Amino acid sequence: MTATDATRTAGRDPRLQADTATDATATTAGPRADALLAVMTLDEKVAQLVGYWLDQNGVVAPMQGEMAAVQQGSTLADITRDGIGQFTRVYGTRPVEPDERAAWLWAEQRRLQRETRLGIPALVHEECLTGLAAWKAATFPTPLAWGASFDPQLVEQVAAAIGASMRQLGVHQGLAPVLDVIRDPRWGRVDECIAEDPYLVGTVGTAYVRGLQSAGVDATLKHFLGYSASQAGRNHAPVHAGAREVADVYLPPFEMALRDGGARSVMNSYAEIDGVPVAANGELLTDLLRDRLGFDGTVVADYFSVAFLEVMHGIAADRGEAAALALEAGIDVELPTGDAYLAPLVERVRSGQVDEALVDRAVLRVLRQKERLGLLEPDAFAGDAPTGIDLDTPQHQVLARQLAAKSLVLLSNGSGSTTVDGGSAAVDGTAPVLPLAPGVSVAVIGPNADRAEALQGCYSFANHVLASHPDLPLGFAIPTVREAVAEALGPSAVRFAAGCAVTGDDRAGFADAVAVASASDVAVVVVGDQAGLFGRGTVGEGNDTESLDLPGVQRELVEAVVATGTPTVMVLLTGRPYAIGWALDGDQPRPAAVVQAFFPGEGGGLAIADLLTGAASPSGRLPLSLPRSAGAQPFTYLHPRLGGPSDVTAADSTPVRPFGFGLGYTDFAYDELVVDPDVRSDGVFTASVTVRNTGARDGEDVVQLYGHDVHGSVTRPEVQLLGYARVAVAAGESARVRFRVPVQRFAFTDRRMRKVVEPGGVQVWVASHAAASRPGGPVAAGGIVASGDGPVRHPVPGTATERATVAITGAVHEVTPGDPRLVEWSVV
Repeated sequence: MTATDATRTAGRDPRLQADTATDATATTAGPRADALLAVMTLDEKVAQLVGYWLDQNGVVAPMQGEMAAVQQGSTLADITRDGIGQFTRVYGTRPVEPDERAAWLWAEQRRLQRETRLGIPALVHEECLTGLAAWKAATFPTPLAWGASFDPQLVEQVAAAIGASMRQLGVHQGLAPVLDVIRDPRWGRVDECIAEDPYLVGTVGTAYVRGLQSAGVDATLKHFLGYSASQAGRNHAPVHAGAREVADVYLPPFEMALRDGGARSVMNSYAEIDGVPVAANGELLTDLLRDRLGFDGTVVADYFSVAFLEVMHGIAADRGEAAALALEAGIDVELPTGDAYLAPLVERVRSGQVDEALVDRAVLRVLRQKERLGLLEPDAFAGDAPTGIDLDTPQHQVLARQLAAKSLVLLSNGSGSTTVDGGSAAVDGTAPVLPLAPGVSVAVIGPNADRAEALQGCYSFANHVLASHPDLPLGFAIPTVREAVAEALGPSAVRFAAGCAVTGDDRAGFADAVAVASASDVAVVVVGDQAGLFGRGTVGEGNDTESLDLPGVQRELVEAVVATGTPTVMVLLTGRPYAIGWALDGDQPRPAAVVQAFFPGEGGGLAIADLLTGAASPSGRLPLSLPRSAGAQPFTYLHPRLGGPSDVTAADSTPVRPFGFGLGYTDFAYDELVVDPDVRSDGVFTASVTVRNTGARDGEDVVQLYGHDVHGSVTRPEVQLLGYARVAVAAGESARVRFRVPVQRFAFTDRRMRKVVEPGGVQVWVASHAAASRPGGPVAAGGIVASGDGPVRHPVPGTATERATVAITGAVHEVTPGDPRLVEWSVV
């Protein structure tokens, strides 16, 4: 590595400047928007504030059957006689041929231009969390895998490819990314989230925003705000979070995506915070989002959330009052349909109960968005609709496989050493079993070993929509783990048995699984989740859980295969982390290796096969702590001293594996940490470290820079990720990595509710994960450290530098929008 390597910023595009609150988010009104508003009738205005859902079949939204309203009119032309704000999921509600649907959409947009008085086309939105959620479209890894990759640059490329497909189809807005910070893995929507660390969420999420919007598709940040803190990990449950926690944990990713990424739309949370539903909370949607953060784009309602103010939260007497509350709070557009913002809102305006100026405010924002996207241009949709549409191009496939590969986390491998001399090892049950030795025979076993759906997240089209159309194919290639391993090793080297289903207690297949394992050199058991919606799966929206045990009898299947004596690799295809300490630690028989894959998408089977065979080296890191038990939740590594294990409680919340953990096929060591000794409270300090590849194989390391504020006016986390760098280092070589750290990374909300940096001492160090350093000195010889400050249960591999002390000098600094937020890194 040389000094010619470009300076990089995790999650930052150097072309964007964000020195003021509005630099990246400005959507200045143009002449057409102003002129249109001046001549609109009230009915035409409210028509721009709602969506219309063309195909309401299946269940893809909460309480869809109960809530879906049919807007007045028997034909689409009649329904849209006054115009329409948005078309809801034109491609994503049922399987449609892309070419045919595009031709229909172009014709319908021309009809709106021709037959409505104002001639305003509809904005089209779609889901795009794991790729465009449409039939035959590429499926990428789920956001939890983005976090595991620690690679915002690659995520940005993936998002740009997704956006290009959407723009080609005439889609203008994508309902992603999810910036909710994970607090409880029992919550079903964890698979939609990126990480438990706000900075990792913010940098990776901002990269997605930049990529999607580079293709001309507006990104939508969701769910603003605090949604993931729902009580007991239950969807839509109340949130009991103090203002400081909201400001310091849940808000920063949104602030980064708005100020540094220029996100152009925001979606509200379904939840209530301290008794006030977010959809009716003007302090959040207007005072905070617009006045403090400078956002002037559109706020769209999560599906049915305006009506939920009446039917779920009980703070509105009817749809009209619900509309008034949401509109005044700051929701501009009601999705997916006009349950409240049409006739009920019009009635309130005409009766004088709602000021029409509030309607005008929202309409102007909508028209500005349409003007910026080119929808108000006279020649919009003048050309022919696209034909020969390919939503899974070779570029999509390459990116999907790359991101999947970088997201795979090796949790254990043999005795715990990560080095495999020469790239392979004998299969003897004690030495590392991965990568597989040449010529071995492999039993591929498990309910997720040969199912394409098992590789895809909740918001993939396969699990979101196509589950209701079982007779239709996926429409793109997605090799399963069994198929990919057979391709890599040859069909004759692979035996298969499902063993059991993901759920249920049927053990009839255990005998076949044991038989094929006993006849093979190595067994690969693929277990985990089935993503789905509202009870149609084990994880995903509405699929919260009371237990963090593997669903069904999958643990028993793994234990039965291990009992054969055949070295066993457990591969987890999941949308949340499970309590798998039994597979990682202890003296009992357990798998020889464990690989965690968070729904890795269409390239996931191939990436897993590459990892198993050694064609690729694992480099993913845990984006959230691996839980000890459901009873230890909610948990975050960002806890103050009394948030972890201590002598005052018998309960131990120490995770089985910490945030940032991950093994590889080589080892890395850190030394020669040099940190500026002091820095002003509004300044930037540097920290440099040498990263050495001490193994016999090339590899990539995620270099993690951590910090601790020793004394604060409010309690501070014992460990905090400051920044990170993904660095490739050849075997036997080293790289000098330099971080430029804004002191704002130590900022917090003080007792007066100001975001400040306080003077005083802070500790800074580099580590392989969040638990690889403890106060009082460096890690033990050999890099083995306890997984927490409480009683040592089992050693966890890891290494860290000594902690350096930095003195923050000067007065208390109140953070401003112009202060740098992002940690830059370079290889020098």
